[in-house]
Amino acid sequence: MCGIVGVISETPVNQLIYDALLLLQHRGQDAAGIVTMQGTKCFMHKARGMVRDVFRTRNMRGLPGTVGLGQVRYPTAGNAYSEEEAQPFYVNAPYGIVLVHNGNLTNASALKRELFDIDRRHINTESDTEVLINVLAHELERAASAGRLTPDEIFDAVRAVHKRIRGSYAVVALIAGYGLLAFRDPYGIRPLCYGVGRDGASGDVMVASESVALEGTGHRMVRDVAPGEAIFVDLDGKVHARQCAERPTLNPCMFEFVYLARPDSIMDGVSVYQARLNMGETLAQRLISTIPPNEIDVVIPIPESSRPSAMQLAQRIGKPYREGFVKNRYVGRTFIMPGQGVRKKSVRQKLNAIGVEFKGRNVLLVDDSIVRGNTSREIVQMAREAGARKVYMASAAPPVRYPNVYGIDMPTKEELIAHDRSVEEIREFIGADALIYQDVNAMKRVVGALNPKLNGFEASCFDGHYITGDVSAADFSAMAEQRTRAQADDEDGSARSRLALQSGEAA
Repeated sequence: MCGIVGVISETPVNQLIYDALLLLQHRGQDAAGIVTMQGTKCFMHKARGMVRDVFRTRNMRGLPGTVGLGQVRYPTAGNAYSEEEAQPFYVNAPYGIVLVHNGNLTNASALKRELFDIDRRHINTESDTEVLINVLAHELERAASAGRLTPDEIFDAVRAVHKRIRGSYAVVALIAGYGLLAFRDPYGIRPLCYGVGRDGASGDVMVASESVALEGTGHRMVRDVAPGEAIFVDLDGKVHARQCAERPTLNPCMFEFVYLARPDSIMDGVSVYQARLNMGETLAQRLISTIPPNEIDVVIPIPESSRPSAMQLAQRIGKPYREGFVKNRYVGRTFIMPGQGVRKKSVRQKLNAIGVEFKGRNVLLVDDSIVRGNTSREIVQMAREAGARKVYMASAAPPVRYPNVYGIDMPTKEELIAHDRSVEEIREFIGADALIYQDVNAMKRVVGALNPKLNGFEASCFDGHYITGDVSAADFSAMAEQRTRAQADDEDGSARSRLALQSGEAA
């Protein structure tokens, strides 16, 4: 999960990209980067940290130009602690290409060998984004004729990219001297949409992960980029679009609707907020069959993503909805913080219980999901310490039983509390008096009903079905080894380095 944005405008875009990244900050807090182009020259600044910390006035002044892109990163491949693996990535041939990517390539290792042995391209990091940009660069070089690069040739290159890479990917790239290219994987796993300036002025086009980035920067959303589709925006702001995949299907990631996306976003024709309300409705039905509502005094959400589901559930069972936890907004989201030690330490720094809402009551806590279980156990204990008589826990998502390989930093299966454990065993681990999970088929049904054009969902962390059909046990072993190696690198600081590109500023 990362947040990406690309812009072509008639005015400088550095502030516009910065504002869009702030609106996408929830999608990644590990690193941030911006590249702008003036003529054919690139200017880059990227570093570890949140947007507000990475970009200072001096950095913004070093990003001129009316074309640019940016990314907020939360790493799912490569090294989480290396600034060299922060995006954007750059290659100087052909033309000069800069690229940002949201997703995860499942065949990155094979492609890396292929690029070196056949394409004669060297990959210097463990990042699958560096693999992706080199595949795109190679295919652009093959597709280009002797003359000026045309939109048709660009689309031919994307068509070849689709045939070579596997996994999930939403991509925005700048081609020096030509314009902005955006494309999405043939399954539509990771989100991507585009819009234009509200004043109707030509030459103002933005592509972004979520619609909130468009709306919050004064753009009008046109539509989602279709699965397998490529959009090329030339330097005059003219949009060219073409389907580049042979058999595209629309199967967005279910976890976007459960947790990752902002509730005010619209993704693939589905309101994220309404999807979470619907999940609360079906969760209430599951609850009623497990716990008599008269045994519950109050429904309390775990901030933030669970609020719509908790509100709908409370209304459905006729119990009061209360805010029982105060969130410290200046502590990062525990789910995307690297390292279990950091995650565990942050729970009580992040949340504080309001004792009056718990004392002497039977409380139902509603969370968006339960991944490792450690945070849930800590929260249940906080509720008891605040005076709750009984603590019930409900998850708006089904049990997370399987790792995710499509761009979400799910732990290895051994770290997942629901892997090979019964609901009763999970309940004992977190210390709740009762535990209620969402039903996976009901969740798919009520979210899918919001847009009949959806072909299904990528829900592998819940149902174990990997939609690209190329995921093996060896892939999971490689993921586990990579996580262990990356965490070891962070402990000794060996992976930390800096990288600059043309702007003269160290990233």
